[in-house]
Formats: sequence, structure tokens, C-alpha cells
Amino acid sequence: MDLKEKLISSFMAFEEKIDVTADLHDIRTSAIKNFENKGFPTKKEEAWKYTSLNSVLKNDFSVFPKRENSIEFKDVKKFFLHEIDTYKLVFVDGKFSSFLSSTTHEGIDVCLLSSVLTKPKYKMVLDTYFNQIASKDESLTTLNTAFAQEGAYINIPKSKVADKPIEIIHFSTGEESALMVQPRNLIIVGENAHVQIIERHQSLNSNPVLTNSVTEIFAQKRAIVDYYKIQNDEQTANLIDNTYISQKQESRVAVHTFSFGGNITRNNLNFYHFGERIDSTLKGITIIGDKQHVDHYTLVNHASPNCESHQNYKTILGGSSTGVFNGKIFVEKEAQKTDAFQQNNNILLSDKATINAKPQLEIFADDVKCSHGCTIGQLDESAMFYMQQRGIPQKEAKALLLYAFSNEVIESIKIPELKQRITKIIAMKLGVNLGFDL
Repeated sequence: MDLKEKLISSFMAFEEKIDVTADLHDIRTSAIKNFENKGFPTKKEEAWKYTSLNSVLKNDFSVFPKRENSIEFKDVKKFFLHEIDTYKLVFVDGKFSSFLSSTTHEGIDVCLLSSVLTKPKYKMVLDTYFNQIASKDESLTTLNTAFAQEGAYINIPKSKVADKPIEIIHFSTGEESALMVQPRNLIIVGENAHVQIIERHQSLNSNPVLTNSVTEIFAQKRAIVDYYKIQNDEQTANLIDNTYISQKQESRVAVHTFSFGGNITRNNLNFYHFGERIDSTLKGITIIGDKQHVDHYTLVNHASPNCESHQNYKTILGGSSTGVFNGKIFVEKEAQKTDAFQQNNNILLSDKATINAKPQLEIFADDVKCSHGCTIGQLDESAMFYMQQRGIPQKEAKALLLYAFSNEVIESIKIPELKQRITKIIAMKLGVNLGFDL
């Protein structure tokens, strides 16, 4: 039995074990039918032209963990941003760990999606937000919707500022020989509210893992959301990350994606505008080698006038790795005075490394300022020569140039402790001590 058949045959048994309302049952049933019709995406689809899941799907994944697993904080402390105090939502093999978590209902809600899906007091939240901005057509998103059970629920009420960052961390213990998990996050940020969120998926050993994650973010009028994704997993881990963002008038949402580890990583990042004077920021750094594969697929749908979007992705590829950047800016007829910028810069450190870049603009308004650019090259030999002439060893000179290449994205991180952590990871990826005080 292949994975698709296993998932479809498991669906009825899954629903029987959980408490679902009639409305939620209808949502799940429609979603699993969509997945049954479409199956896993293939390279025949334009959006997946450069990314194949065939090698991943050969694994015999368990779709539900057979038992609950606990882990000690000392064993995973290094994965937390322990330099500062944070709220923490921690999941182990798809199940909530109260021992490792630090949640709150005081002024803001930092708790579990399972509460929203099952408790009557959250019915209005469920009806208003759950599965409202996520795709009803994309097969992996609908697969997640069908099996959505646990994940983070964050609600920052009107005019509230989260007093500390929120970490969402999913650990895979490797107790199963191969495991598939499908976390679902729902994040609501009210008018004039502000939140900083850090998300990480982390395997604790080398057993294969397939994570199919969906996050829905709703930014209301004048809300500010800073979202950081750290992807530095084992090279047997595979991540499909689907993020959907709804922005209302004058809101500002920034998503930074740092892709350093894993086997196959696919980031689907979708912004939708519902109001004027919206600002959307999409930035990322990818540093991979060996046979790793990272695919960034972005969409910014400009549907209202006087809005801005800024995309800046930096990619460094070594070994036989493959990078993909498929960025789309869609400007509807009503979206006059749009200012949209898209930049993708790539450095290849090996003759065997590959980059597939496809920046796209679809513009139906006539009074806009839109631009996109893409560069692919190698390190500047004259700059290397200049630094070596001044006594900097070749390895350090190379690392400094690559760090400078990435720095434009690093400098936009608004949490100082996270900026230090990312800098340290980059130094480790480049194999040098860059001399920073960490």
C-alpha cells in the first residue's frame, strides 16, 4: 500500500477517534476528496516543475505515532531561543508537550488548535477563520485540512502587544522507523496588535520524517506580524511548509525563512491583500550542500490600491544541491499605485550545484511600480584576491564574502538574540569562526 492509499484508508478511522462538529466533518470530507482526486503533486504540474517527491514517498511512513514519546529539556535546549524569555508551544511527534511548553491565556491566547476544533466556546473562531484563507485546491494543503488535529493557536486581541516572542517547535523523536506529521497553525492578530513568532521543525535522529505543515495568519487593520522560520533539520527530514496570510488595511507582515538543513524543503508562501496601504515583506537565506533541495514558491496577490511588497531571497549552493525560486507578483486591475519589488540572488559554489529561478509578474493595473531581478554567479575572484593580499586566509575570505552576501537579510531580523543565533548557524554552515561575539 502506497502512502496515498494509506492516508485515504486511515481517514475514516481518524475521524471516529476525534470529536468533530458537523461543519468540521464537512470540511474534512471535502478536503480528503480533493486529495484523493489529485494525489501528491508531481513535476507535471507547473508549480512543482523543479521538485519531485518520488524519492520521499518511497518510505513506509507511519501516519500516526504508535505511542506518546517524552523528551528531556536538556536534550533539546539548544533548539530553543534560550537567551531570552519566550512563550513556547512544543509538539513531540505531532502531540502537544505540556512539560516543554509555556502557554498563556492572560491578555493573549497562546494555546492549542485542538481547543479551537473541539470546544464550543471557540465555535466563532472556527467558523470565521479556520480554513478560510488556506487553499481548497492545493492537494497537500487539503490533505493537511483533512487530518488537522493539533498545532498552535495564537490570538492577539485588538491593541495588544505580545510581551515576548512566541516559539512554535515541532520535534520528531525518530521512535518510528519513518513518520509523517501534519501540524496545523492558526494565528489571529487583531487591530493595532503586534506579535513576533519563531517556528522550527526538528528531528532528533536520522530516521526519515515527512512534515506537511499548514499555517493560516490573519493580520487585521494596522496589525504588525514578524514571523521567522528556522529550517536546519537532519538530512533525512523532508518539509512541505504551506503558509497563507490574509492582510487587512495598513497591516504589516514580514516572513523571514532561513533554510539550512533537511533533505527536501518546499516553502509555499502566499500573501493576500484585503485593504489599502498594506506592507508585505518576504525574505530568505538558503545555504545548502550535498544533495539537499530547497524550493521557495511565493505569491503576493495585490488586490487593493496603494500597497507594497518586498521580496529578497539569497541562495548559496554547494555540492550537488538544488535550489528553486518561483516568485509571483499578481496585481489586479483595482490595485493601482502598487509598489512591488522582487529580488533573487544566487551563488553557486560547485559546478554540480543547480538553481532554477523563475520570477514572475502578472500586472493588470496601469499605474504601478513593479520590478524583479535575478542573478546567478560565483564568488568574485578579484574580491577574493584583494582580501588574500591583505593577509586574510582563503577560507575566511570566502566566508566573509558569503556572509556579506547574506547580510542584507540578516540585518532585517528584529529580535537581536535571533539575529545572533542565525549568524552563528551561518558561520557553522560556512565552516569558519567569523569573529562575532556569540
